[in-house]
Parts: sequence; C-alpha cells; structure tokens
Amino acid sequence: MVLVLTTVLGGDDADDDGAVADVSSGTSPQRAEDLPPLPVEVPAPTPEADANCPQLMQVLPLDLLGDPARLVDSDTPYAAAWGDPAVVLVCGVPQPAGLVPGEGLFTINGVTWYVDQTDPEATVWTAVDRAVYVEVSLPPDVDSAPVTALSDVLAATLPAR
Repeated sequence: MVLVLTTVLGGDDADDDGAVADVSSGTSPQRAEDLPPLPVEVPAPTPEADANCPQLMQVLPLDLLGDPARLVDSDTPYAAAWGDPAVVLVCGVPQPAGLVPGEGLFTINGVTWYVDQTDPEATVWTAVDRAVYVEVSLPPDVDSAPVTALSDVLAATLPAR
C-alpha cells in the first residue's frame, strides 16, 4: 500500500494555515491470506462425487465477484469458500430434502437450481441437474450473483443428468 500526503495550498498566503489534505486509504480489498480457514461440514464422498467433483474443484475461480477464495477446513477436498461472510460451495451433497420435481426450480445459465430459504442464516442453492448435486450457501443479505457466476463453471465442467 502506498500512502501519499499532499500539502494543499489555496487562496492567498494570509489564509494559509498550513492545512494538509486528508488522504485516507479507504477500505482495502480482502486478501485470502488475511481470512482464517473456514470450517465446512461435508458429506462423506460418494463414488459419483469422487468421479465428478475433482474436475469442478480444479476450475473454481480464485476470486468470486471481488471476494477472494479462502482456505476451508473440511473432511474432503470438495468444499470451497470465498469472502467474509463466506459464500460456500460443496460438491457431492445429497439430494435436497424439500426437492419436488418441477416445483421451485430456477434455471440460470443452463443449470437448474433448487433454492432453500428455511435457514435464516443462509440461502442454500443446490444444482439439481448435474451428475452430482452441488450446494452453494449464501449469507442472507447476498443476492444470487455468486450462483449466476458459478453456474457458468458448473455448466462447463459437470455433465447434465
């Protein structure tokens, strides 16, 4: 970070009281190394997860809409997170309990999502039309933009069911 201080002179010298401009650095962007590892609960990997999730995990972005990827602490390598509060992706989750075929589904960039808003702490989007279910948990005040960005990655990486 570079901080530049400038002396601002204006008017005539009689009005000059030696004032210095207030130059603030503002907020600096989050850096992945500044964020602690995030504990993420993941299900035991299934054969489907082992066959499909590694390809997805290799192509996930290091930056998701301005939020850096962060380390996760999980029992499998099939979890990823960005930012603080975190957007969390888990590959290889079970079918959502509330999923009813044809009801409450949204298609974004070629991926069909089921949305669960029953938890006040997170909105959970689950991709339900890929070879393996993929869950994206968003903080309650975050819109669907991360899901939209991740839809492109899922569509390009995971085969449809």
